[in-house]
Order: sequence, then structure tokens, then C-alpha cells
Amino acid sequence: MKLIRFGEEGKEKPGVLLNDKRYDVSSIVTTDYNETFFENDGLAKLEEALKNNPSLPEVSDSVRLGSPVARPSKIICIGLNYVDHCEETGAAIPEEPIIFFKSTTSLCGPNDNLIIPKNSEKTDWEVELAFVVGKKASYVSEEDAPNYIAGYCLLNDYSERAFQIERGGQWAKGKGSDTFAPLGPTMVTPDEAGDVNNLKMWLTVNGKTFQNSNTSNLIFKIPFLVHYLSQFMTLLPGDVISTGTPPGVGLGIKPDPIYIKAGDVIELGIEGLGTSKQTAVAYQQK
Repeated sequence: MKLIRFGEEGKEKPGVLLNDKRYDVSSIVTTDYNETFFENDGLAKLEEALKNNPSLPEVSDSVRLGSPVARPSKIICIGLNYVDHCEETGAAIPEEPIIFFKSTTSLCGPNDNLIIPKNSEKTDWEVELAFVVGKKASYVSEEDAPNYIAGYCLLNDYSERAFQIERGGQWAKGKGSDTFAPLGPTMVTPDEAGDVNNLKMWLTVNGKTFQNSNTSNLIFKIPFLVHYLSQFMTLLPGDVISTGTPPGVGLGIKPDPIYIKAGDVIELGIEGLGTSKQTAVAYQQK
């Protein structure tokens, strides 16, 4: 299945994408695609209900898409998880996964505007493969890890490099701004996602390709990440884990880095998981 959420910000309804058409399943999923849904075997129940409910309201392509999962308890990211990205940033290849968090308020729809933070001069892009946790995970073995994955998504891990690198403390300073985690368009269940260890991924800015890679280049693979993270914290159903970005970020461009400015259009995609598009706008006081 391919899950979507659609509608105005804060008022999204659950839906599915079937044969490239959007359908409203709010009559079946009476809550949302959230921790309760995943924890109570919601995916299996939805799949069974869809077999017996051939008539569902269709949703226009003009309707806004939100994040395909409702606000999770955690958004956990893995840093420096591609060898060539380590090289372009001058960082050592990590011996263990580097973990940081994005704020849950950074989550937004796949095609929502990117808001450049107040006083930002170094907002950067990062195309990433993310996965969604399907059930509570604590001290999970690597062999059993695939059983804890609900599905896979496209994520843009936007980063303000000055906040991240030059302001001291943890990376989270540069990762958690509003709109810094556009997720989707869909959450694709493992049976439809293909070989997640071999998916093409790309990102363009104003039509120019900056990132063009493949998930086969991940240093730490997804089953290991589930196992590893679950040694340090309990992963809850609906949590989003983003696995790192390949080379081609603005920070790594030599001799002069390139950063996002208002009006820039960022497009990205991962094979089988869809595409997203964000237009950068300057922060404005509400």
C-alpha cells in the first residue's frame, strides 16, 4: 500500500494511493496514521478493508498532501552515512552511526514551501531515504529488524549549516526549523517498496542536479539502524528514521558552497517512493 494524508495543514485526513489515484479512507481509518494506528495493526486492517471496499471517495490531485504520517513521537536522523558525503564535508567515516534529532514541528507536507529561518544564510538540502517504525522496538536484533518497519518515505533533511556547525552544541540547532522535514508524498509499505538497498535518489535546485546517488551506498543499512537505535531508546510506532544523505549538498560544493535563497525550487525523488517539490520563501513574522 501507499499511504497519503491530504487536506489543509492541521486538518489532514488519511488516504491511499491506488493506481496513481488518491482515495479518502477516513471512513475506515477513524483516527489518523499515528502511533495508535500502527500499534493496533492498522496496516493489516486497512489492507483487508480495502479488499472489501471497492468504492471510496476519490481525492482531487489539486488537494494539498500532508506528511503521510501524523506527527510522530520522534524524528531520528543518521549523519554521515554515505562514504562520499563524508569525503565532501571533510569528515571521518564514522565507526558507529551518528544520531541526531529533528523537531517534530519541522515535519510538513512534501510540497509545502520551505521557510528559510530568520537570520539564516546557510540553509542547505539533503535528499534521504526514511522509514517508519511499525511497532514498539526495544533491544531488537538485526535479524528481526525488518519486522519492525511499517514503510518507507522520501525526506528532505533541510539543514541550516551555520546553526548546525558554527553555533556550538548539537546538530539539532540546524535541523529543527519549521518546514525542515518535508516527508512523502507517500509511505510505501515494504511489499511495494522494492529493494531499499538499491534505489536511485536525486535532488535538483532550480533544475540543476546536485545529488544523484543510490541507497546501495549506505554505510549502515536499515536493519542495523533499527537494531542499533533500539539499544539506546524505545522506538514507538509511527516514529520516523531518516538514514542520511549522499554527496552533493550545498556545503560540500568547492570552492564556494551554495546555499538556498528565497525563490529557489528544490525537487527530489527516490525510485518507487515518489517525488516532492519545495519552493523556498523568506521567513516572515506572523
